[in-house]
Amino acid sequence: MNIAEILDDIKKLAGQDVELKEKILKTRLEADPLSAFCGLCRELGFQIYEMDLACAGESFYAEIKRSTNGGGENSPLLKGEDDFYEMFFADLEQEEN
Repeated sequence: MNIAEILDDIKKLAGQDVELKEKILKTRLEADPLSAFCGLCRELGFQIYEMDLACAGESFYAEIKRSTNGGGENSPLLKGEDDFYEMFFADLEQEEN
């Protein structure tokens, strides 16, 4: 299972459990939010580590770039487009509204 699939599974769990969702959101208030989030994920049985999460979006975005037009650079990176961690929280917070 790749990082994107794991994050989707965690999002589904959080959508079904308000307490879990609050716990996940509170990790952002910690001194080291990324480590707190990854630690919580591991407590839940999902093997996510900081470097894996940090590199996942970048690798995914690079794969997309290579697959279009022979791999040439033809589109700028949008802010946050390669950051699975931030996209995860944006999606989770969007579900609140």
